Amino acid sequence: MKQLMKISFVTLLMAFAHQANAEELSKAGLFVEPMVTYQTGDTKLDYPAPLDSSEEHVKGLGLGVRLGFHVWESVFLGVDARYSMPRYESSALDEAADAKAYNGGITLGAQTPVAGLRVWGTYLLTGELDPEGIGQVDVKYKDLKGYRIGAGLYIGVVSLNLEYENSKYDTTEFEKLGPISGDTDDITGDNKYYILSVSFPVSL
Repeated sequence: MKQLMKISFVTLLMAFAHQANAEELSKAGLFVEPMVTYQTGDTKLDYPAPLDSSEEHVKGLGLGVRLGFHVWESVFLGVDARYSMPRYESSALDEAADAKAYNGGITLGAQTPVAGLRVWGTYLLTGELDPEGIGQVDVKYKDLKGYRIGAGLYIGVVSLNLEYENSKYDTTEFEKLGPISGDTDDITGDNKYYILSVSFPVSL
């Protein structure tokens, strides 16, 4: 009798665990998160000696999307892609120009039931910044690597977010520098940006 009761108790526990696991797994799923962004910050250009370094200011609006999946409604993993058309202000050339920029990376984050708070980190895998030419100088910054960390407050169907980006362009392409053109890794661009965004996470 005791053996039968033990078997029944174990069976009941296994059934309960299976049901709980099924309920947790049912909370997993795909999501898409379009966003509107505004970034501001500086790109520090490190020139080889004997030239001095220069700081370029970048600010402007952009669009982005995050696509991935969440597990247990608390952990999410996805890819993050951004495109923007910021204003590029060059201290070295003492002028400004419109620019186009894109970047992409992988995001891992967590969200809590407390006031819809979310935190995440993004490892940047690729990206470019392409300002229009200023005078006889037209450069493009390529091979972006770095990271972003962010936090957001999820209210209803909207998430209000703030991110900090620390990244670096490893290659500079001279599309025009007087008679000179070509790529170089002797000039790199270090970025320190703050990014405000409004996003709309949607479960699929």
